[in-house]
Amino acid sequence: MKQIFLTSGIFLCLAARLLAGETNAVPLTLADAEKIALQNHPRIAAAVYRALAAQEVVKETRAGFFPALNAYGNAVGTESENTRIMAGGLNNPSIYDRVAGGLALNQLITDFGHTANLTSSSKFHAQAEKENAGATREEVLLQVNTSYLGALGAQAVLQVAQKTLDTRQLLLDQVTLLASNKLKSELDVSFARVAVSESRLLLQRSEADADNAMISLSTALGYQSPHEFQLIEPSATNFVATNDIADLTQTALSTRPELSSLRNEGSSAHAFARAQRDARLPVVSAVGVIGAAPWRDAAHLADNYAVGGVQISMPLFAGGLYTARQHEAELRASSVNEQLRAAEDEVVRDVHLAWSNLINAGEQLETTGQLLSNAKEAYELADARYRIGSSSIVELSQAQLNMTSAEIADTNARY
Repeated sequence: MKQIFLTSGIFLCLAARLLAGETNAVPLTLADAEKIALQNHPRIAAAVYRALAAQEVVKETRAGFFPALNAYGNAVGTESENTRIMAGGLNNPSIYDRVAGGLALNQLITDFGHTANLTSSSKFHAQAEKENAGATREEVLLQVNTSYLGALGAQAVLQVAQKTLDTRQLLLDQVTLLASNKLKSELDVSFARVAVSESRLLLQRSEADADNAMISLSTALGYQSPHEFQLIEPSATNFVATNDIADLTQTALSTRPELSSLRNEGSSAHAFARAQRDARLPVVSAVGVIGAAPWRDAAHLADNYAVGGVQISMPLFAGGLYTARQHEAELRASSVNEQLRAAEDEVVRDVHLAWSNLINAGEQLETTGQLLSNAKEAYELADARYRIGSSSIVELSQAQLNMTSAEIADTNARY
C-alpha cells in the first residue's frame, strides 16, 4: 500500500512539473513577435528619440525668424558723481546711481538666406533621422523573423534528434533481447550501443541549439532576460522564380529607408553649405528698447527712455574662418553623395544575392524532399533485411544515419 502511495506521489509531482512547464511557455505567433519587438525593442525607441530630437533642431533654427524680447533690470550705486570706466574700452561711459528696468526687442529683417538655409538643412536632417528610425524598425523586424524561424528550425531539428534516439534505443533493446537468446551477436549489440550514443550526442547538441535560438529570439524581441515561448508555425509562402529582377531592384532603390536617409542627409549638407556661404553676407535687424528708472540720479537721467533703429552688421575679415567653414560643408556634402552611391551599389547587390538565394532555397527544398523520401525507403528496406537476417547491422546503422541527415537537411531547407 505504501508503495502505491509513493508511486502516485511521484507521478503527481512529475505531472505538476510538466503542467508548470507548459504554462510558462507563452504561445507566440510571428505577427505577435513583430508587434512585441516594435513596442519593446530599445533600438527602435532610441531611433524614435533621435528623430524627435532632430525635429526640435528645426524649431531651434527657425526661431531666428521670430522676434527676440528680453527684459533687463539694473541697480547701480557709485562712489561719486564723477565715476568713469577708464580702462577696458575706447570710451569712458559715465556711471550714475539708479534702479531701472526695461525691454529690448530684436527682429531679424534679412540675413540674405543664412537662417533660411540653416532651417532647410535642419528639416532635411530631421527627415533623414525619421528615415533612419524606419530603417531601424525594418532591421529589428528582419532580426525577429530570422530569430523566430531559426528557433522553429532548431526545435524541428530537436524533434528529429529525439525521434532518432527513440528509434535507435528501441533497436538496441530489441538487439539486446535477441542477443540474450543467441539470435544476434554481441557485435550487433555493440553497434547498436554506438548508434544510441551518437544519437544522444545529437540530441544534446540540438537541445543546446534550441535553447540558444530561444535566447536569441528573446533578445530580438527586446527582452533583457530569456523568455520561453511556444512558437506557432507560420503559413508557408510561395514564390515564383524569374530572371527579371529589374522591377525589384528599382523598388529597393526607391523605398529602402537607409537610401532615403542618405538622400536627405545629402540635401541637408548642401543646404548647410549654402548657409555657411551666406554667413559672409550682411545681417539687417530692427532693434527697439524701452524702460523706466523709478529711482535715479535726477540731475543726469530721465525717468523713462525709448529708442529704436535699424542695425546692419557684416563680417569683413575673420582670418578665413567663413571660407573654411563653407569649404568644409561642401566637402562633407560631397562625401554624403559618394556614400549614397556606395549604398545604392550595395542594395543592388543585396537584391540580386537575395533573389539568387531564394531560388536556390526552393531548389534545395525540392532536392532535400526527394532525398528524405529516398532515405526513408532505404531505411525501411535495410530494417526489413536486417530483421530477416539477410544484412548486417552496419547496413542498418548507415541507413539510419542517412535518414537522420536527410531529415535535418530537409528541416534546415524549410526554415
